[in-house]
Amino acid sequence: MRKTEKTPKPTPEAAGKSSFNLIDEKRFLNFIDTDSVSSFIDLGCGAGNYTIKIAEMLGKSRIWAVDLWKEGIELLKKRSEELNIKNVNAIVADIRKRLPFEDESFDASLIATVIHHFNKSKRIEILKEVARITKTGGMLYIVEFKKITEGPGPAFDIRIDERELGNTVQSCGFKTISFGDIGQFNYTMKFRKIV
Repeated sequence: MRKTEKTPKPTPEAAGKSSFNLIDEKRFLNFIDTDSVSSFIDLGCGAGNYTIKIAEMLGKSRIWAVDLWKEGIELLKKRSEELNIKNVNAIVADIRKRLPFEDESFDASLIATVIHHFNKSKRIEILKEVARITKTGGMLYIVEFKKITEGPGPAFDIRIDERELGNTVQSCGFKTISFGDIGQFNYTMKFRKIV
C-alpha cells in the first residue's frame, strides 16, 4: 500500500500583507485602553506587527495571537524571541471557526484589516465568536481600510465604511465607543461588549 502525501494547506489570501506600515502607529496605540487589560488577543495577526507593538505597550499582560498562516505564526514567535518579548503566545487557528479558548477569556480583542475579506454572513459568524471569547465589558478594536478608491488595500467594493462596520459589530453584542482616523488609508473603531 502506497503512502499518500498530504495536500498542503493553501496559503491565506492576505498572508504576508500588513497594514501596520500604513497607519499612524502613535495614534493607533493611543486608541488602545491599557487599564485593567491582563489578556489581549490579536485575531488574524499575520506576522504579528500589531501584536508586537501591543505586547510592548501592555508589558506583563498576556497577549495571544492567532492566524491561519503557519509561516506568519512561526515568524511572530521568532521575532518575539529576538526582541525578548515573553508575553506573546502565537498559535495557528482559523478565525472562521470556533477558537480554542474558553468563553470570556480576553479583556480586549483586535481584528486588523481582516473583516473586509469576508461576506456579511461570515463577518457576523466571526464577530459572534469574538464576542464569545471577549469578556463582558471588554473591548474590541477593529482596523479597516477607508472606503476610498485610491491608495493601497483591497478593492473598493469589499471595503467597509465605518457606519456599515459599526452596524454589523453592534448586531453581535457590542456597543460602538469611538472612531479614530489613523492615517491616510485606515481607520479604527472601538467597541465594548455589552451582552
